Amino acid sequence: MTDESNEVRKKKMGVGFGVMVLKEGKVLLGHRHEDAEKASSLMHGEGTWTMPGGKLDFGEGFEEGAFREALEETGIKINKEKLKVVSVTNDVVSDAHFVTIGFLCEDFEGEAKVMEPDEITEWRWFSLNDLPRPLFFPSEKVLKNYLAGTVYKH
Repeated sequence: MTDESNEVRKKKMGVGFGVMVLKEGKVLLGHRHEDAEKASSLMHGEGTWTMPGGKLDFGEGFEEGAFREALEETGIKINKEKLKVVSVTNDVVSDAHFVTIGFLCEDFEGEAKVMEPDEITEWRWFSLNDLPRPLFFPSEKVLKNYLAGTVYKH
């Protein structure tokens, strides 16, 4: 085995998801902490705007993971029975690789609150025509796929 293949095996691979919570044509986005340690992202998203989401836990269903992460991060209870897959992307950075599943959620209860202040500093609603910058690149891909009506684009 070469040194290069050993290095590839040490890198992280996983499944993640983003939940595009949509209300009256506006999407819920959270601002990640500027400090990379606090932003807590293998995908290096510090200082960006992101949708609720995270990593799939071992043995967990996609919808259950989306429900768990949305609740943990925002306090919102999404209706996991009405989630729709709107995007599947292949997201790679220097030291991590995730397949990201993007869900559309239009049925939920509660108001968004900052539940993990060390990671997300605020949640705000943005028009799909006036999104903030910079966007966390996996969230940006989900939004672009949704707006283009394309689930997967390589």
